[in-house]
Amino acid sequence: MNAEFRLPDLGEGLTEAEVVQWLVSPGDPVALNQTLAEVETAKAVVELPSPYEGTVTVLHADAGETVAVGAPLIAFDVAGDDAASTEAPDASSATAPDGAQPNLVGYGAAPAAAGRPARRLRRTAPTLAGDTAVLEAAPHDASPSVEPPTPLPTERPRSTPPVRAYAKRLGVDLEMLAAVVGDRVIRRDDVDAFLNGGAGGVAIDAPAPSASRPAPAVPRDTAPREVRIPIRGVRKHTAAAMVQSAFTAPHVTVFHTVDVTATMELIASLKDDRALASHRIGPLAVIATVVCRALPRTPGLNARWDEEAGEIVQYSYVDLGIAAATDRGLIVPNIRDAGDLGLAAMSDAIRELAETARAGKTSPSELLGGTFSISNIGVFGVDAGTPILPPGQSGILAVGAVRRQPWEYRGEIALRQVMTLSLSFDHRLVDGAEGARFLKDVADVLEEPGRALLLS
Repeated sequence: MNAEFRLPDLGEGLTEAEVVQWLVSPGDPVALNQTLAEVETAKAVVELPSPYEGTVTVLHADAGETVAVGAPLIAFDVAGDDAASTEAPDASSATAPDGAQPNLVGYGAAPAAAGRPARRLRRTAPTLAGDTAVLEAAPHDASPSVEPPTPLPTERPRSTPPVRAYAKRLGVDLEMLAAVVGDRVIRRDDVDAFLNGGAGGVAIDAPAPSASRPAPAVPRDTAPREVRIPIRGVRKHTAAAMVQSAFTAPHVTVFHTVDVTATMELIASLKDDRALASHRIGPLAVIATVVCRALPRTPGLNARWDEEAGEIVQYSYVDLGIAAATDRGLIVPNIRDAGDLGLAAMSDAIRELAETARAGKTSPSELLGGTFSISNIGVFGVDAGTPILPPGQSGILAVGAVRRQPWEYRGEIALRQVMTLSLSFDHRLVDGAEGARFLKDVADVLEEPGRALLLS
């Protein structure tokens, strides 16, 4: 029978998604739960698994096209008796060939087995050594005459969705690039290097031009005078959220510069502890842990303003947002119940959060519900800033770079490690004195880590 899969509700009220890339084509056989496509919502890139086992007949949208929730996305030819059926099944009436029940809300079908679906193998013709250069720079008669090899199944190039979209926009074939960089994840700078004649530090040697056919001259400046980039996906969502926050909540920012030498010495000693070596504890993990301990002393910073109900909602837990800069823009995924984590567990959670964000695999649910956020601007060498509150939150702490500089220490001038903390808060919920007290609580522990015992 013919079956149609419509774009499911990906959660949290999202109404549309952009098709980043298809992983199947018309005529391809697909298995239940096999990944069909990667789609980008306003919050994350999501893999859509197949709710059917059958053969793809129609792709209703092209890569780069935006599809509304509920609109037809893909059609299948599924083995069955009812040839007139064209609608996607619902969870109450349809079952897959192996008895599993498809789920069209959220992320598609329920997994049939543990683990992620395997990437589909593509049938491509392998190239000879140096063929990438021949294809790019040489005329057809410059390469030796060889019989075309038998196509072999190969795995699609390893890269993240933002890099694939970037390569597609620039017209770079990732399969050719994968032949150069080897069996590792292709990065954005690999795409740039490929366009400039190399990839991943490996030069691409083109054959010398024939004397009778000189190489064409390349214009020295081929860059366009302006570039127009569509506003969509994460960038569109972030812009709307930041404008809403800036013009809804009255922002106030306070700064405090603190001597963190003792904290940096503590971190260095923890790195020497074999029991903690695998956790890779850094300054951000320490600060996040201290913030979670200090928030109960200033409950207004772990709260939200409910305009409709006319109430201030204070939380007894901390869902800690960590701002992450990705190729797709700034996102703020959350560590659930961060206040219950110790230092080692906090470090692991932050590392996992960052790796997931960089890979473009952060789910929509991980981007919602934060109660307080931290932005580590120090990784960019920045000392201080005025961060904008994530919508629905009343506080965000920006962490500056750690710098060695002259500082008064025990009545003398010494070279110390110093950091600036910047706290923005919603002045409707938090008075200036409360914001200053919270910042002082955090700074005191960073200056003397033993003072964490006094936070209760």
